[in-house]
Amino acid sequence: MQLFYNPNIDELTESFIFDKEESKHIIKVLRKKDGDILYVTNGAGYLFECEITLASDNKCTVKINSLEKKEASKFHLHLAVAPTKMNDRFEWFLEKATEIGIQEITPIICDRSERKVINKERFDKIVLSALKQCNELYLPKLNEAVTFKEFISKQQNKGLQLIAHCEETDKKTLKSVLKSNEDITLLIGPEGDFSTKEIALALENNYIPVSLGNTRLRTETAAVVACHSVVFFNEL
Repeated sequence: MQLFYNPNIDELTESFIFDKEESKHIIKVLRKKDGDILYVTNGAGYLFECEITLASDNKCTVKINSLEKKEASKFHLHLAVAPTKMNDRFEWFLEKATEIGIQEITPIICDRSERKVINKERFDKIVLSALKQCNELYLPKLNEAVTFKEFISKQQNKGLQLIAHCEETDKKTLKSVLKSNEDITLLIGPEGDFSTKEIALALENNYIPVSLGNTRLRTETAAVVACHSVVFFNEL
């Protein structure tokens, strides 16, 4: 199934028109014609079966024949991850996390971050592309980048709060602290890890230090491992 995306439709929509870029792709590239069936999601759990009524490469028009809604996850996983020095590594994380089933991502700028500016428009496109590629119906929320301190101040008392760092201190395994259907916020630091000051601030705000395993992981690898671990745990 090839999946298309339109955020402006819902269960009350009867017909709609694709924008010019998507229309051109549907008609010119995919060579769709009147009467052909397309599958569309709005990123909010709905899958719409649509029929082309006007095969125009400027304004491809469809009517909605039927719809179904996928049940949302009973947990909410929010990963706050420091952007990597190499953009392609963070983009890889965004793609894989979307495929696995994350709900929310916030890039956090830390004391040791080598990259302090992101291209959110490009990141949004990568997340959307991954959603369509894996036929997922819920579009993850990708937030604007914020500083570590700003993030901590805004995220107090929102479910289970965890921080994965590399310092040799007492830490619990991620598996040991997880509970089914519980909201989770997990912090993943930059290549140089969180600073001692940042770790202390997180602990002061009731974040629990956790380990993601016995090996030292890259930022993007740690984020994907954490994402998969939480989703897999909740599927058991």
